[in-house]
Amino acid sequence: MRVLLAGSATGGHLYPALAIADKIKRKKPESEILFVGARREVGTDIIKGSGYELRLIDIRGIDRKNPIKNVAVMRDLARAGMQIRKILAEFQPDVVVGTGGYACGPVIREAKKKGIRTFLHEQNIIPGLANKLAEKYADRIFVAFEESREQFKTPSKVVVTGNPVRRAFLTAGVMHYREKLGIDEKDMALLIFGGSQGADRVAEVVSDMLIGLRDHNDFTVYFITGKRLYYDVRQKLTDAGVMENEKIHLMEYTEVIHEYFSAADLIISRAGALTVSEIAAVGKPSILIPSPNVTGNHQFYNAKTLADRGAAIIIEEAGLTPQLLTDEVMRLKANKEALNRMAQAAAEAGRPDAVDVIYEHIAAGR
Repeated sequence: MRVLLAGSATGGHLYPALAIADKIKRKKPESEILFVGARREVGTDIIKGSGYELRLIDIRGIDRKNPIKNVAVMRDLARAGMQIRKILAEFQPDVVVGTGGYACGPVIREAKKKGIRTFLHEQNIIPGLANKLAEKYADRIFVAFEESREQFKTPSKVVVTGNPVRRAFLTAGVMHYREKLGIDEKDMALLIFGGSQGADRVAEVVSDMLIGLRDHNDFTVYFITGKRLYYDVRQKLTDAGVMENEKIHLMEYTEVIHEYFSAADLIISRAGALTVSEIAAVGKPSILIPSPNVTGNHQFYNAKTLADRGAAIIIEEAGLTPQLLTDEVMRLKANKEALNRMAQAAAEAGRPDAVDVIYEHIAAGR
């Protein structure tokens, strides 16, 4: 089987695509897999590091703030169409799978014109523009949430699968990683992150919270800031004496974030669709701070899928303060039963079979 996967090289689109590719290779090792992405995007190194072949096309997203720039966008789109047709002619895929982002739609469209079987995967409750535009060219649309079905014009195409998460999240063991990381069994372990690029308001509030908690010796904290914010956050915490606490760990990024997911008692993060699915996959309580800077406020609705089940607490950024976040953390720390109930609810919300369902549809041609 020859499979082409197209989508943005951001974590929310990229990691589901990699999970699908890995599943195909496990089931059919002889399969040929090719990724197609946008030349200007960051994150393509992750694909290259995974061992898969990557082809880049000259395409970029629509600039909604400065429409005059879209003249160049349209020029790139025409060039990308020629590049895509050449890639399809050379690779001759049996299947094309799009996982969202502006590199996805044109590839799905050109593949459909050539009679190639096409599939889309939408990670968020509220679909992105690329997948909405590509809907008519897809044979099947895989969605992570039942609530997404009504967002598409042809519900008969939609299959609710959940989000495919990396295998490491499904096989990680809690005690193994707590021991590996050297976490005291009496400590409450916090994993905190704001997405691959970081989140300014989250970093500011979390930094202030950690300054307030600096004298508490019964927390182990892993704070992943993103590369952009790392040095500023580190300087702030160093100046406040927080970094003298050996239980406070600051990181730009980690390739083994599943280890910290598994070891954590509580996760504090944004509410990207993949993050929500990974939290459910490992069955962890969470405090979710949806980004207000996303289309259709979709992170809030992603978070709501866990909060409505009692698995998460939502704090919207407009009301986020260091004191509020500290109060929620301390309340949960003092109530192990509440943490356990949230963990159970998160686990029940998970879809560990998501990638299996997607693979069966792709392999069967349905």
